[in-house]
Amino acid sequence: MKYLVNSREMQKYDVNTVLHFKVPGLLLMEHAAITFVNELHKQKVDLSEVLIVCGSGNNGGDGFAIARLLFLEGHTVTVVFAGNKDHCSEQNRIQQDILNAYGVPVYTDLPEQIRPTTVIDALFGVGLSRDVTGTYADILCCMNTLPGEKVAVDIASGISADTGAVLGMAFRADITITFAFAKLGSILWPGNEYAGRVIVCDIGITKESWLGETPSVMALETKDLLLLPERKSHSNKGSYGKLLLIAGSVNMAGAAVLSAKAAYATGCGLVRVLTPEENRIILQSCVPEAVLTTYDKNAAPGKAVLQEAFDWADAIVAGPGLGKEKTAAQILNFVLEYGTSQEKKAILFDADALNLIAEQNDLPEADIWKNFKIPAVITPHPGEMSRLTGKTVNEIQHHLLQTAADYAKEYHVVCVLKDEHTVTALPDGKKYLNLSGNSGMATAGSGDVLSGVIGTLMAQKITPYQAAPLGVYLHGLSGDLMIRTTGLQGLTASDLICGIKKVLNIYTTKPIDNEQKFVE
Repeated sequence: MKYLVNSREMQKYDVNTVLHFKVPGLLLMEHAAITFVNELHKQKVDLSEVLIVCGSGNNGGDGFAIARLLFLEGHTVTVVFAGNKDHCSEQNRIQQDILNAYGVPVYTDLPEQIRPTTVIDALFGVGLSRDVTGTYADILCCMNTLPGEKVAVDIASGISADTGAVLGMAFRADITITFAFAKLGSILWPGNEYAGRVIVCDIGITKESWLGETPSVMALETKDLLLLPERKSHSNKGSYGKLLLIAGSVNMAGAAVLSAKAAYATGCGLVRVLTPEENRIILQSCVPEAVLTTYDKNAAPGKAVLQEAFDWADAIVAGPGLGKEKTAAQILNFVLEYGTSQEKKAILFDADALNLIAEQNDLPEADIWKNFKIPAVITPHPGEMSRLTGKTVNEIQHHLLQTAADYAKEYHVVCVLKDEHTVTALPDGKKYLNLSGNSGMATAGSGDVLSGVIGTLMAQKITPYQAAPLGVYLHGLSGDLMIRTTGLQGLTASDLICGIKKVLNIYTTKPIDNEQKFVE
């Protein structure tokens, strides 16, 4: 598990390290500078002609210390102080004094005709909360146009460490070397487009510095896949969950196919698909392992049929390719009613199920979600979230974490808000930001695959709180693995299903020594 921090958390952990653990702030700054320079060498950055632009805060202090270290290594270093001399932090002043003692000149303007091989940004740190304007904006604009590789100290100046928003003008880094923990603003869009490659370095601020206040945003790693259930030698298909997929409509059978295939690829024991009769042949041909319950597209199945199917399942997924016809709405209403009456199985709502909920005024959204005994899982993309909340897509994308967190808390759901870095927000306030996946996954059917994956994990008795972030992470890893073969442009949803099998084989399958097994 990785932890991602916002500006308030990072500043508090810094203070805790200094005040509680008695580590001098200047020592932390020196560690940061040494680590930064070492990382420049590891990344083979061309240090023939280095320009470092420093502000008046501690980020600028880091920059002055880095300049000194590079100077002592024999590199040509040009240092520009672009901050306010009357508002320098104490550590910044000390680092300036040390640099001056070594005779390194500090300029107040960018020298004309400078052609650096590397531009280092140490202008603003994680505490920036207002728009960059005037002279500062001009300096950042000029830095962006200079030749050479661009490297940011801790975070690209002009990017909000909390939301990733561009605060007026921002530095466009090729590499961001950050300290202690990754900053949310370097991961969230559009900040990630300004951060370049993010490298996290240890400088002595560790988990001990949390003093009980854990960061609110987490990111899974491959070792977290060990949370997935193991296959046992003495088992049967019922041991690995029964998933009911309410999916597909006339001319939209593919969504049901992809969800069902993804469910089986993730290890589901038995998948049952509730779908219109028109999809029977397609599903039987494409997913012969699936059990089918079909209905007339013009008439919803009877209550007894639906009740039997729901009671059969360990978990339910409703929505992929469902359509928004009257029949689909009637089935969905029964699913919602069922969800408030039972306490054992989780239900996931995706795609058209969410659109129907958003469009039908006779569905009391807030009351329904809150009355679920087990929190429902919803998997909207920004367009669907816009219909649910009334917010614009632009507003949602610029406040991705907050939008998901607010909805999860208010309606007591697990909200999987899909985007470049999908957010999974839990009702208790915990948030997961997914770091797997790639742009090739922006393709038809990708969301249907995700629904099948999460649904299977819930059917295997993993709680929605774990199944949702685990499913999102596994889904992204499958895309990362498959683009090595398909490339970004050629990746399809069907490739993701193949990728799921490969990822699970790599990270969760224990080797079986058959020769040893049968030795007498």
